[in-house]
Amino acid sequence: MAFFAKPRSSARLGCRRRLFLRSFSSEHARDNDIVIVGGGPAGLALAAALAANPIAKNSLKITLIEGGDLSKIQDWGMPPNAYSNRVSSITHTSQHFLNRIGIWDYVEHARTNPIHQMQVWDGVSGARINFDASVIPESSEMARMTENLNLQRALLRKLSDTPSVQVIHSVKVESIQRETGDHNDWPLVHLSNGVTLRARLLVGADGFNSPVRSFAGISSYGWSYDTQAVVATLNHAPRGPFQVPNNTAYQRFLPTGPIAFLPLSPCTSSLVWSTKPHLAAALNKSSPGVLEQLINAAFRLPEPSLQYIYRRLLEGAKSSEEINEEIVFRERSDGISSHSAYASATSMLSDGGIPPDDADALPPLVTSIQQGTIASFPLRYNHAESYIGEGAGSRTVLVGDAAHTVHPLAGQGLNLGLGDVDALSRCIIQALRHGGDIGSYTALIPYARERYFENHKVMSTVDKLHKVYSSTAQPVVWARSVGLEVINELDSVKAALMMNAGASSRLQNASGWDLFAKSIESLAGAASTSKMVSGMIGAGIQELAKNAGQRIFGRP
Repeated sequence: MAFFAKPRSSARLGCRRRLFLRSFSSEHARDNDIVIVGGGPAGLALAAALAANPIAKNSLKITLIEGGDLSKIQDWGMPPNAYSNRVSSITHTSQHFLNRIGIWDYVEHARTNPIHQMQVWDGVSGARINFDASVIPESSEMARMTENLNLQRALLRKLSDTPSVQVIHSVKVESIQRETGDHNDWPLVHLSNGVTLRARLLVGADGFNSPVRSFAGISSYGWSYDTQAVVATLNHAPRGPFQVPNNTAYQRFLPTGPIAFLPLSPCTSSLVWSTKPHLAAALNKSSPGVLEQLINAAFRLPEPSLQYIYRRLLEGAKSSEEINEEIVFRERSDGISSHSAYASATSMLSDGGIPPDDADALPPLVTSIQQGTIASFPLRYNHAESYIGEGAGSRTVLVGDAAHTVHPLAGQGLNLGLGDVDALSRCIIQALRHGGDIGSYTALIPYARERYFENHKVMSTVDKLHKVYSSTAQPVVWARSVGLEVINELDSVKAALMMNAGASSRLQNASGWDLFAKSIESLAGAASTSKMVSGMIGAGIQELAKNAGQRIFGRP
């Protein structure tokens, strides 16, 4: 990889940088087979996937552009017990792809953690479903948690051994135009350093506000959720000798939004708490001690008690003492025993002792929050109307967040992007094998056909889950709770759902997601309770069970 970095302090590097700029600025537009805009996981993974194929490696000139300083990511490192606050669950499907292109060996595995189980429950009714990787054939884990920076660093380290890919970073795209003259169907990418790149194929891996998507004239549809995500890195005591290790992910669906507890190490986990903007702002401004208490309460207290505590926080209760006093009162009012795992402020459980029966149903109590990890960001749903540019925007294609953004409640955002990259790289390689034009609409259409509907099904399911669990209407709460508990009793159905969510490295289709989406849609749009239940059981469970039997046991 030809890697050009912005100088930091070295005069020698500054001289090299100036020579680089002079040599590029003195030339006209430079021809490239592929220009990738965006140095996030999707853009880097596409460059690595193409470089891993001998045909593409020997025949394509690839340049990746990133406005940020990638050298900081390539040199990134943290102490063993400290973790970044942006993490992702890497499914088996994504791991299989990363391993196939030679990336997984570059990931620091000590900073990854397997997920063997997932506990999900309704914050209003308490209805619960437990996903366990042991029911999936040929799989010992559902996914593997890691920091986004760990994956990006691995991709950069792999590309540093790949001279066929040129990475230009700390340089922004100023404009993209259509060339006039003999090459009038090739995009021209004008960079902030004066360089102009001519692209046979221009790939937008440049996020939600994608300049490539704007140039291609591809419109998108979507909306901003009335929620924001609060993230942080949490410290807690290790699980005791009578408990399962910290390999379980927990998610509670509250009316204000889901709260998730994602394991990173025996003593560290990551928080993703989606909630209303005014509450997110109050949580973000809280002291670490207050936020720690609120997190513990959010996984344990009944929803009405949480509303009282939110009100106290919004009315100005800022000290740990005030919040603790309110939580103590609520735990006693709700009859929560101090020897129960549902107690936090009044808990009398000791580390290392025999845990109560309900200990594994809840995450460990948070003891502190790592400094500087509390942050928040808005959540949105957005899907481009097409992944391929046409007409004046031809020779462009979108991947990752440039093509779609989704609510993080199912942890599918990064995996959808890697699925895009896998499909697009195979599409480009196929065109090369047949001597085709990699930038033509004909060459790219198989990518769009493979990914667009697949992504839409997952995104639609996640969106419907968010909307259904935001309701406190009793018929909806009753129906979704019955449906959840019925599914929890059907291991083959849960296995099919996990496999379709990427928990198995087997090739997948989206039938499980599709049927689950239909079930949720029936819940969300039902006119009566009976229609809701029949929609969930009839359209979802029966067909999903049949599908599970075919896929798991190889027979109908």
